[in-house]
Amino acid sequence: MSNIMEVKFSAKSENESLARVIAASFAAKLDPTLDEIADIKTAVSEAVTNAIIHGYDEDESKFVYLKCKLDNNSIEIIVEDEGNGIEDVDLAMQPLYTSKPELERSGMGFSVMESFMDDVTVSSIKDEGTKIVMTKKINLPE
Repeated sequence: MSNIMEVKFSAKSENESLARVIAASFAAKLDPTLDEIADIKTAVSEAVTNAIIHGYDEDESKFVYLKCKLDNNSIEIIVEDEGNGIEDVDLAMQPLYTSKPELERSGMGFSVMESFMDDVTVSSIKDEGTKIVMTKKINLPE
């Protein structure tokens, strides 16, 4: 089974919940457990929030792009922005690092994504944007 979906939405914090629901609904075809759905929702939430807050500095005129692909027993989720980009991805992915301490950010976004998904890859170009690719295997036999 293979299926692909793409959507773009305004970089408004209220759309973070929309992205969560879209990704979870798309993953439903794989018959995930409630825990797997919660994992997907949490990871998507973190990725979209990063795009809005760090990528676009909360500029609601910009867009966040969400793409999902189902393939056999896994879902690949891509969250992309065309914003500020990340100067040092390795540094940004370290737990507790935040580029916005004045906003009381915890610096745990990437760590949360990594803990709830099977694979997380971040690519970014300064002043061009960031792409987060997350993969989750669903319904694996125990």
